[in-house]
Amino acid sequence: MISRGYRNTDAHPSLLGFGTMRLPRLQSDKPEIDVPRAQELIDYAYAHGVNYYDTAYMYHDGLSEEFIGQALRKYPRESYFLADKMPAWSMTDQSQVDKIFQTQLVRCGVSYFDFYLCHGLDRHMLEKFRKFHILDYLKQKKAEGTIRQLGFSFHDTPEVLEQILEAYDWDFAQIQLNYFDWIAQNAEKQYRLLAERGIPVVVMEPVRGGALAALCPAAEKLLKAAEPQASLASWAIRFVASLPGVMTMLSGMNSAEQVRDNVQLLSDFHPLTADERRTLGQAVDLYRAYLTIPCTGCRYCMECPSGVEIPTLFRLYNEYKVSHRETDFLTAYKALTEKQRASACIGCGNCAQHCPQHIDIPAKMKEICATIEKILND
Repeated sequence: MISRGYRNTDAHPSLLGFGTMRLPRLQSDKPEIDVPRAQELIDYAYAHGVNYYDTAYMYHDGLSEEFIGQALRKYPRESYFLADKMPAWSMTDQSQVDKIFQTQLVRCGVSYFDFYLCHGLDRHMLEKFRKFHILDYLKQKKAEGTIRQLGFSFHDTPEVLEQILEAYDWDFAQIQLNYFDWIAQNAEKQYRLLAERGIPVVVMEPVRGGALAALCPAAEKLLKAAEPQASLASWAIRFVASLPGVMTMLSGMNSAEQVRDNVQLLSDFHPLTADERRTLGQAVDLYRAYLTIPCTGCRYCMECPSGVEIPTLFRLYNEYKVSHRETDFLTAYKALTEKQRASACIGCGNCAQHCPQHIDIPAKMKEICATIEKILND
């Protein structure tokens, strides 16, 4: 497994990091983890050189932290890097900061975190971190050794990123970066800002929640013609891995096939050539014309108070817009319960406040409802 090292230390995080936001579930709409299956994935990854594991307070409703702590307990603590994050969106009192941090240590069964992040910083969350003096608290924990490296994850504009970079001498930063968001969400400028300052980059969503593993037919045909044996996901992984400022890229792997493919790809990695970059750019243009909703399936919008299954609806709708298969779309939509359907949305907007992609979710629910009505009436 490739490792690029970490600044001027003897730490060598693997280029492939294991994200634990999308672990195998016992039921697709429930947070409970299929522990035996997930443990097999962790064991395979560890055996093949993956040593960076990323979790968060709210992943799988808190079960992710407990699982990864148990899954890694059999291995020497110094043989892997564990990353966790401080959430702030639901905080109402400063005393919650220490309570959450101590809970995370207990859940993970560790005495320190190798990498720790201010979770989901944007212009609004930055103010909350200031209000509750969270950064001061985390800096103290770093001084005590409970946090080894302090960074942040980010979902906003390059201008806001510059403000955050001025707030502290960060050890690393985690951004959403893939070949689609390179332009669509200004990921290129974010990456350049970090690279200019020599800040190591951890990448989330390199395959955009799996969306870049299934493109529209025209884009897929173009990439297959260029590299017949390469999977679509491998193009996305190679794009990110070709950037020298990337320390680790996180993949939310939930199948043995995904783990094997990613491990193999990054154990014998070849950067994209100039011709491959041009081909990929053409594929992006074709795909962008089809994509309707830029949802990554992160489920930050859940749980919906009305029971609407937001990520599933967006996935089904995007698949329909690519395939134009009305019967398949209707069948999948009707398989959902009435509470899970777009028609159950009351437009409260609670979900949109938490969406890292800044999707106007209530508006999209109306769009899905209108599409369903049109199909039924045609």
